[in-house]
Amino acid sequence: MKSIRRRLLLWQLGALVIAAVLEGVISYQLAWDGFNRSRDSVLQSIAYSVIRHGMRPAPDHASPPDGPSSDLGHFTTQIWTVGGQLVYSSVSGGGPPLQPAGLNVAAWNGEDWRIYTLVDREQIVQVAVTAADRMERFGEILPGLLAPLGVLVLVIWLLMHAAVKNALAPLNAWGRDLRHREGKDLHAVGTEALPDELVPLGEALNQLLARVDALLGSQRTLLAEVAHELNTPLAAVKLQAQIARRSGDATRQSALDELDRGIERATHLVAQLLQMARLEPGVRERQMLPIRLDMLAAEVVAAFSARADAHGIDLGLAPSAAAWVPGDEEDLRVLLNNLVDNALRHVPTGGRVDVQVTAEGGRVRLAVSDTGPGIPEADRQRVLQRFVRLAPSQGEGKGSGLGLSIVARVVAQHGGTLALSECEGGGLSVRIDLPVVAASR
Repeated sequence: MKSIRRRLLLWQLGALVIAAVLEGVISYQLAWDGFNRSRDSVLQSIAYSVIRHGMRPAPDHASPPDGPSSDLGHFTTQIWTVGGQLVYSSVSGGGPPLQPAGLNVAAWNGEDWRIYTLVDREQIVQVAVTAADRMERFGEILPGLLAPLGVLVLVIWLLMHAAVKNALAPLNAWGRDLRHREGKDLHAVGTEALPDELVPLGEALNQLLARVDALLGSQRTLLAEVAHELNTPLAAVKLQAQIARRSGDATRQSALDELDRGIERATHLVAQLLQMARLEPGVRERQMLPIRLDMLAAEVVAAFSARADAHGIDLGLAPSAAAWVPGDEEDLRVLLNNLVDNALRHVPTGGRVDVQVTAEGGRVRLAVSDTGPGIPEADRQRVLQRFVRLAPSQGEGKGSGLGLSIVARVVAQHGGTLALSECEGGGLSVRIDLPVVAASR
């Protein structure tokens, strides 16, 4: 049963039925006790009336003149002498046997009787009625006692149904609002008219809509930026291909070299776009495991050493300590690749790039320092955004403006901090602090 309305109504109906049954049983018992007391009082009144009016039938009138059973099913009256001799009975042959003074319940002639016995100085009067007769009389008034209870149950049920419908009206309004929205309409739903219990649900829904709206806005911005960024290298590639086609042998080689560089820039941009896309939440499942960061840094330095040697750059791993960090190995490799690639693109020939991993105060610090032009202090936060380029880099043309933004995204996902500063003697130092774990592979 998934319907809140049905669940509430069934629970309320069940509680109402149980309460009505209990109320009915209690009312029945109270009414039955009251009815018995009232009818017993009638028996007592009849007995006192016989005594008060001095009814003393003659011995030859011990039986009623109109037949032996004319009074069956009604009050039965009998009179005894104080010595216990029956002198009158409204039932032919005598009724229930003589009982002690007061109210008694006795079985006679296969039936239960309620009997009131009154003892006087000269006679004993006994008035009796069958339990079946009393139950029959009670059954005649019982519908009138229980009918109001049935009406009350029906009224309460209708009121509960209306209350549940009114309480769930805000949810129905939400459903209509969301069904009629366009796909791009992600504005917050109203929570002013909601019951207090539904306000947290409304606020959570609004927070979700805000996150989805921000995500879609970010994706739209990214698509626009990507289209703009890809347009430039592709246009350059097309231009160099046209020049190579029309040039003579003397200039064709230079045009083909420029074509190769344009293709390389476009390839690098596409690779970094793919890296950024893979860092989006939900794209892939990350495995946060203990990673030996110093060994991973050594692998990345070895992978870039040939490129550094080709450009006359001294790339090396400074003395590092064994350090374990909790993280996703693929993401951390992307982080190191981008840091080293970014440094090599900006360091001129004869420059130097150092990578170092140290453990300090419960944190692991990864530092990548270079002797390039550095970044002015005013621009160090801005370069962490996508597609921000400050100036053409030496040797390999302009970068994509994505390297440091990818690094910042990976650091944030691993609970670390990122800081950019100037090296002694010039250049840029990128310092990343990550949590440390005590583990071994």
